[in-house]
Amino acid sequence: MVFLFDLDSLREKVNKLEEKTYESDFWGDVQQAQKIMQEITFIKDKILEYEEISAELEDIEVLLQLLEEEEDPSTEKELKEGTEAICEKIENLRIKTLLSGEYDKNGAIISIHAGVGGLEAQDWAEMLLRMYKRWAERKGYNTEILDLLSDTEGGIKSVTLSIRGINAYGYLKSEKGVHRLVRISPFDSSGRRHTSFASVDVFPELDENIEIDINPNDLKIDTYRSGGAGGQHVNTTDSAIRITHIPTGIVVQCQNERSQHSNKATAMRMLMAKLIEIKELEQKEKIEDIQGQYNQIGWGSQIRSYVFHPYSLVKDHRTNAETGNTSSVMDGSLDMFMNEYLKSKAK
Repeated sequence: MVFLFDLDSLREKVNKLEEKTYESDFWGDVQQAQKIMQEITFIKDKILEYEEISAELEDIEVLLQLLEEEEDPSTEKELKEGTEAICEKIENLRIKTLLSGEYDKNGAIISIHAGVGGLEAQDWAEMLLRMYKRWAERKGYNTEILDLLSDTEGGIKSVTLSIRGINAYGYLKSEKGVHRLVRISPFDSSGRRHTSFASVDVFPELDENIEIDINPNDLKIDTYRSGGAGGQHVNTTDSAIRITHIPTGIVVQCQNERSQHSNKATAMRMLMAKLIEIKELEQKEKIEDIQGQYNQIGWGSQIRSYVFHPYSLVKDHRTNAETGNTSSVMDGSLDMFMNEYLKSKAK
């Protein structure tokens, strides 16, 4: 359980960030100022966590010395409990150091699409949306629905959710893939067991000042009338935007904002994030080097199964991490799966 933790570099980074807060125009860009303040808090918390672990290690050393001098059952018990607790804290801190990717500290954009199966699959997609929103709440992250296609009968066909907070993408990138549900369907009067699928796509939310070269001729931009929430203005004007990147086949859309201009700006940031992700995966120097159709995650390649019947089990097929507490997972307890994924990628 060895990992690098450069305390001096972290302290130096905090000092540099704090120097920015003293500048007269620091709060001129409120959004950027808030990000800097969040990063300062995040790094300070990491430093404090390290210092607390160091102090507890010293306490463990004292207990070990006492035990060597004289065997005492109570001291031995205290030493064992303290060692187990500190090993867990060290492991949690190590996992945070694994979030070192270029965009890991960014916010994340999640797209959930119901698979075939009608109402049952749409209900599963809505359950996943709630699960990720609950996870975000536990982390203190902010969420915002950018696009939502619901169904009159129930559930959702697709949804795009923004989750903002430090390291949101670093954690949520583990969720990309097909999620399978096995349960007795509440929509089946015969009480039969059903299997449903939903795909989850995740990509980093980019800062507004990040730009990549995109040929305007490669874009097909459509406007349409929003069907989501947002008031009378949203529902009576063609303010929603759908952008198709022709060379890759990527489609992004946004209907959350009140104006067509705002929706287009958000959709373009989503598109840029997807193109950057593809470029990194294919190790290409330029976006125009990417050839062929970009396909969404295919069915049958599920990364995780959620079994509600005939037994309770949530299992990640990549890491074999599993738990029988399905209700806790659906209420946002996803850290175990995310941490195991990060550890598996670090090996």
